[in-house]
Amino acid sequence: MNKSFWKAGHKPTLFAAFLYFDLSFMVWYVLGPLGVQIATDLGLSAQERGMMVATPILAGAILRLLLGFMADRLSPKTAGIFGQVVVITALSLAWLLGVDSYHQALLLGLGLGFAGASFAVALPLASQWYPAEHQGTAMGIAGAGNSGTVLAAVFAPGLAYLFGWENVFGLALIPLGITLIIFIVCARNSPQRPKPKSAHDYMVALNDRDTWWFMFFYSVTFGGFIGLASALPGYFSDQYGLNPVVAGYYTAACVMAGSFMRPLGGALADRIGGIRALLFMYGVASVCIALVGFHLSSSLAALALFVTAMLGLGAGNGSVFQLVPQRFHREIGVMTGLVGMAGGVGGFVLAAGLGAIKQHTGDYQLGLWLFASLGALAWFGLLNVKRRWRTTWGSSAMTAARV
Repeated sequence: MNKSFWKAGHKPTLFAAFLYFDLSFMVWYVLGPLGVQIATDLGLSAQERGMMVATPILAGAILRLLLGFMADRLSPKTAGIFGQVVVITALSLAWLLGVDSYHQALLLGLGLGFAGASFAVALPLASQWYPAEHQGTAMGIAGAGNSGTVLAAVFAPGLAYLFGWENVFGLALIPLGITLIIFIVCARNSPQRPKPKSAHDYMVALNDRDTWWFMFFYSVTFGGFIGLASALPGYFSDQYGLNPVVAGYYTAACVMAGSFMRPLGGALADRIGGIRALLFMYGVASVCIALVGFHLSSSLAALALFVTAMLGLGAGNGSVFQLVPQRFHREIGVMTGLVGMAGGVGGFVLAAGLGAIKQHTGDYQLGLWLFASLGALAWFGLLNVKRRWRTTWGSSAMTAARV
């Protein structure tokens, strides 16, 4: 990171965007680490538990379009404040009134979806301040906020053990309230904001088949990351009898691997090409997930494979977004919304699907193998479309993609 980056842009806004994104991802994901404890107290089945932890993921995917629209039409800062207030309200109601049923847990998940939609606020808020030569660095710093999932995995189960899982919602209000104040004081909208995107822009993008390929690729990488992150506490508890705190630590190791590999994946893609990097990541993740499906007797062996898979998926997230601007450099705002939404939908399908398969078959094997198969399908799909991309992309883009 060179000195010219720190002289450009607006550092308080960059910091506020990162902090807002980080704490938002923490609470977006919080039902995952608490899933075993909540399910035990409410008497939920494996399928209901899977749906509960998956609901914030789907809600976040859909609400990204809403907050993205607000960020376009009003401003990123206004959209961020609105989303944060909704999340704080949802957590406050859950803490004060309690969550006494499966349906109330799903309603809480819908409210937490606004936290997952923070992606549509934090990234444009930060990136609009920086010139083209610093876009990657600015987006990387703001986007590193997905590490908030690690905070939830590490601390939520232990706090729930000490104080009860409903009080975790109350404790989360403290950093969220502080973050909201910092965001209001420090964040500023860029004076050079682009023109708002129209519904027509989205329809034009959806008429391009490459849009659907990128949506599929990201639904496997980010969907795999957030879907597994939400399902793994239950998996380690069901499969190996680990208590919720230890299962949370295991999950935190996996989530940390995926979170911190995202920017490194982008850097690797810059060095060897986005397509080469993504092909390698899909291969690593698919093989590891398939191996886990063979009912390993050792929880540590399963942990090692999941960590490796999450390294691949996390790096794959960075590789996908290294490729998207090369193909859609003029439509990057629209594509960020569509591809990001697809990633959330993929995470919902994986988390909910693993729970449903566990409920109906008695184990996770089929679900893990199906996901590994999707990774293999993405590998072959990317191998196939790169031949067409060789003739349809510009020469500079091909050099960066290294087809």
